[in-house]
Amino acid sequence: MNRSYLRNNRVVTLLLLVLLLLVTGCDRQEEKQQPVTAKVEEQSEPLGTIVCVGDSLTAGLGVEEELSYPAQLERRLRVDGLNYQVVNAGVSGETTSGTLSRLEWILTMKPDIVILEIGANDGLRGIDPAVPAKNLREILRVLKENDIIVVFTGMKMVWNLGPAYTLAFNGIYPEIADENDLIFMPFFLEDVATKRDLNIEDGLHPNAKGYEKVVDNLYPYVLKAIKQFEKSRAGS
Repeated sequence: MNRSYLRNNRVVTLLLLVLLLLVTGCDRQEEKQQPVTAKVEEQSEPLGTIVCVGDSLTAGLGVEEELSYPAQLERRLRVDGLNYQVVNAGVSGETTSGTLSRLEWILTMKPDIVILEIGANDGLRGIDPAVPAKNLREILRVLKENDIIVVFTGMKMVWNLGPAYTLAFNGIYPEIADENDLIFMPFFLEDVATKRDLNIEDGLHPNAKGYEKVVDNLYPYVLKAIKQFEKSRAGS
């Protein structure tokens, strides 16, 4: 009788241990799966790709990459729940001719939206305004042919090149924007240019705070482009 009792106790104990192991194993499995789910959510496919094309003002000369305006813009969009990939395709020292020559490479990034900031180096080198104007028109033509929405940003030249040159150069951007019915930000460095606290030591390129201000100013135009892109995608 005692032996039978002990045998039954052992069986019950073994069954309880098996059940305990099964329950513990399930709990651990759930614990392992939770971070994976969160990771999948973090790595969800971007809603679209925004490529920032330009010169050193886009590349972020003088600041760490994560403080350049494209990086700050991507973070701002994510905070607002807009999961867009923002690519920095800026090249320091580039002119409109350089941008035109590498346009095919830019297209390989498959941009849905392009933020175009270019021309300052043409002006600083005193290049005839007709040259950047022609290049910009060709760049925009190619982007339009590829159904890419453009946020076109204007540039203004310093007056020490002479009033005739400065007025001619500054007039390029609004004229081209009107011709192409573009989303147009009149001056890329609005409220940033000439302000010491917003620029690095050379006085020409924004610092981290300066780029933050650039993003503040640019943001409404980017939202307009995103709205236009999402509307066109919904209709296709």
